[in-house]
Amino acid sequence: MNSVEDLLKGYRRFRKGTYAKQAALYRELGEGQNPRIMLIACADSRAEPSDIFNAAPGQLFVVRNVANLVPPYQPDDSLHGVSAALEYAVNVLKIDHLVIMGHGGCGGIAASLEGEGNPEIGEFVTPWVRLLEKARERVVASGSVNPQFALELEGIETSINNLMTFPFVKRAVDAGDLEIHGAWFAIKHGELHWRNHQTGRFEVIEP
Repeated sequence: MNSVEDLLKGYRRFRKGTYAKQAALYRELGEGQNPRIMLIACADSRAEPSDIFNAAPGQLFVVRNVANLVPPYQPDDSLHGVSAALEYAVNVLKIDHLVIMGHGGCGGIAASLEGEGNPEIGEFVTPWVRLLEKARERVVASGSVNPQFALELEGIETSINNLMTFPFVKRAVDAGDLEIHGAWFAIKHGELHWRNHQTGRFEVIEP
């Protein structure tokens, strides 16, 4: 898609195709939502959660941002988009599962690796990817031969750890009402890697 007209053409195809086939579902969803899974993913146009998981409308509560990051709990008067969505999902929707999904070739991860000395990163991206600072230091210190991939996985761990700083998330997890998961998607190969709870390692999901 290259223009607004392309978007509108896509909408018309949606109305005649997907919507026409699922009109009853959309009428039901018009009365409210009850997703059981929240997915925090990257804003990258190549890693669309609904496509990857073959999810129908209403099945996933999705938040997307640069590098699929969750900031730590910080109760102040600043604007907290991710935290607000997280609060709503856990406290109001009462989701059962929360997935942090990264992906290969993430631009936000690359920006973190380039460091703050690069003026092209941007005035908003720079402080945002600073959330990865400690993870980046660990990756660099490890001497990884593929720091981009290593930090993509470390970034998922960072977000999982930050999730547990939210009191309402920790309460839900401790009560057994919420499970937190990590995932990484290889765009080029269409391959999903799922984080093993016991080992912390990411394992390929067989198609």
